Amino acid sequence: MFDEFELKDFKNSAKVLKDLIVQNEKKLEKLLKIENKTYQNFVVPYQLMAEKLDIFCTPIFHIDSVKNSDETQEVYSQCLPLISLYETKISQNEKTYQSFKDIQHNQNSSLNIEQQKVLENEIRDFKLGGCGLSDEKKDRLKDINLKLSELSKEFSQNLLDATNAWEMIIENKEDIKEIPKSDLECAKFIDKDDNDKEKYKFTLQMPSYIAYITYGTSRIKREEIYKAYCTRAPQNGKLIEQILQLKNEKAKILGFDNYSQYSISTKTANDTDEILNFLDELATYSKDKAKEELGEVRAIALKEDNLATLESYDIAYYSEKLKKANYDIDEEYYRPFFEQNSVLNGFFNVLNKLFDITFVLNKEAKTWDDKVKVYDIKENNQTKARIYIDLEAREDKRGGAWMHNWHSHHSIDDKEQLATAYIVCNFSASSEKLPSLLRHSDVVTLFHEMGHALHHLLSNVKEPFVSGINGVSWDTVEFPSQFLEYFAYDKDVLKIFAKHYESGAVLDDNSIEKLIKAKNFQSSLTLARQLEFAIFDFKLHLDADKNEKQVQELLDDVRANISAIIPPSYNKFQNGFAHIFAGGYAAGYYSYKWAEVLSADAFYMFIDSQIFNKKLANKYKENILGKGGSVNMDKLYRSFTGRKPDIKSLLRLDGIIR
Repeated sequence: MFDEFELKDFKNSAKVLKDLIVQNEKKLEKLLKIENKTYQNFVVPYQLMAEKLDIFCTPIFHIDSVKNSDETQEVYSQCLPLISLYETKISQNEKTYQSFKDIQHNQNSSLNIEQQKVLENEIRDFKLGGCGLSDEKKDRLKDINLKLSELSKEFSQNLLDATNAWEMIIENKEDIKEIPKSDLECAKFIDKDDNDKEKYKFTLQMPSYIAYITYGTSRIKREEIYKAYCTRAPQNGKLIEQILQLKNEKAKILGFDNYSQYSISTKTANDTDEILNFLDELATYSKDKAKEELGEVRAIALKEDNLATLESYDIAYYSEKLKKANYDIDEEYYRPFFEQNSVLNGFFNVLNKLFDITFVLNKEAKTWDDKVKVYDIKENNQTKARIYIDLEAREDKRGGAWMHNWHSHHSIDDKEQLATAYIVCNFSASSEKLPSLLRHSDVVTLFHEMGHALHHLLSNVKEPFVSGINGVSWDTVEFPSQFLEYFAYDKDVLKIFAKHYESGAVLDDNSIEKLIKAKNFQSSLTLARQLEFAIFDFKLHLDADKNEKQVQELLDDVRANISAIIPPSYNKFQNGFAHIFAGGYAAGYYSYKWAEVLSADAFYMFIDSQIFNKKLANKYKENILGKGGSVNMDKLYRSFTGRKPDIKSLLRLDGIIR
């Protein structure tokens, strides 16, 4: 039913991978010799051999993110070129490409929707892989793909190394007097080399960075940690030049004018103008209100500390004061009500009420760390899927939060493979003295990543290539995650798990109301920030052949048009923009807002009925989650709602318009 998470003889992974690749290449040779190729005798085994390779590789790459070490880096570096070259070679195999086209021509009318979608996607991807090009261009694409993989890995590793290398030691208690108790406990240490003095260490790990930039009393120290964060990995500036140049060249080899065109060829958006118009429309609604919101922060900074000039490293600190003044919201007050285990178990209860699924702790399943929890998901008393949940920050763990799919659900020849996935976050670590207490924003993050996971795990699709998140267009893949986020602000949902970890008292109605009202605090500033990222990304890849100076000039230009505040000149945000330079969001960061329109519009249906509307939730589960990538999301959305999404649902839900 499930493979165990076990990396036997991890250091020899590259050798095993080589053997698997050779096996797959021999298998493909045999498949290509079949005279009368059909979906069953060619496409099915082709999918299974690809799935087998993915199942082997995923834990190797995953462990480098969650248990990073010199050994994992070395193994990753050994395996990456092997898999990159293999995938490029496969994607450029003209005989395989022709076989898919022949099967589509001969059989398409007799195949089901899932099978037709597999063929459609594969033929498209073979074209994007270089099929139909000269051998010279194919070879160049191979070189580009390999180099891009290496550069992405180097970009990510530089960020991780820079994050781990920096720390700020504070002795003066005046500088930390506003830091929440739980964050202080995490930061406190005894300096054995300095007469056992009690000191406090802050790092660029996200929980620590957020704690000081939000509550740090010393403006000098706030700028120190801010500057360290936004100047990390300066060597990535030159890597960006190489990445852009290679992506630009790749797009042109494949017949596109630029990388943005290449990117949207696998998305639901029709053309680059549609995306830019979409982003501009959102910017029109956000710009003026974002400036108003920033004005409120300036006013409280002036009132509280006679601060005449507000800088980027002041915004979180004074925004927190403003939030507390306007809504009496103190994140620290809420954290004891969001103890990690209570949140997780309550969240499972919520998902049961919505989708009739149950999470059962599996204590026997092997994991990569003692604090990782494994759950088998049950539906109708049958095991449906498995999820690995790793929530706490560690020094050897990459920052941020993500979901990664491992096995994909499929059912071939009456043999069913159940789906598995990982959720990884970086919440405050538990200790002997204190459990892991989450901010409400952490709760929202958990809901978000679970939305991704359920999209993969609750798939009913039988074909692996379009099951779960496989085959889902990139600009709609965030829809289920953002949709589930909204439930983290509902009173009935919060009442289920917001319980004080010591007294057991449920968070009172008044505190919940404040939290809900505060949801849209600075929503226009947040939107403007996201649009800055999205427009910069998309315009950068419209004309990607830029040097480091030109990249900065474009970012400066976008900021001048979009941003409510211009950051210091030393801010090199782009050098840490891993989403587009080390992830899959190049010319696709707009997808967050594109998908958010769907999620907000869908959530309004629950607002208009009731939050635990099981009939509506099951319709969502059947149409959106259950069908994975087997049907384009625009069609699935129409099946679920009966109409097109309305952009104003997002603006209303964010409180930007009424």
